[in-house]
Amino acid sequence: MSKVIKINNTSQLIKQSLQNNRTAQKLLYEKFSPKMLRLCAYYIKDLQQSEEVMLNGFLKVFTKLDQFTDRGSFEGWIRKIMVYECISYLRKKNKLIFTDEIENYNPGVDNEIELKIAVEDLENYISLLPEGSKIVFNMYVIEGYKHAEIAEILKVSVGTCKTQLFRARKALQGMISSHQKKVL
Repeated sequence: MSKVIKINNTSQLIKQSLQNNRTAQKLLYEKFSPKMLRLCAYYIKDLQQSEEVMLNGFLKVFTKLDQFTDRGSFEGWIRKIMVYECISYLRKKNKLIFTDEIENYNPGVDNEIELKIAVEDLENYISLLPEGSKIVFNMYVIEGYKHAEIAEILKVSVGTCKTQLFRARKALQGMISSHQKKVL
């Protein structure tokens, strides 16, 4: 007979999961897996591979659950694990390529453009970016990492991170501009 779980919040689920309560672990997985799959899909185009990476990430979440210190959000802690899993997967597949050279780079130029585009279209455009640019873009813009943190995680220079971000933004601007011309 399985244990009945009283769930009021994530903290209780974590405590019960730490006691190897499989139902609590399943509920934690069900609560966070949709967001984490979406996160993995930002980094890895192939949905099956994204799912595999997410599952490996959740394996780490549950094996390292005792290391969660309750200082930040639990979701943020899981996201960090997932980002590292995605990067690890891409490294193993030799898909991380970074170059330091850039043409027409001017950090003082405002690279912002007015967005009149559906979120789905933007996500699709991001998925079309080269792996290096896409990862830096996702980590900087979506996840909120600083250039120094990204450089340390990816084992590249801060300049390389900035270059990759510039390239991603420039490519996205081009795609969005093309999209807007088609709509008009």
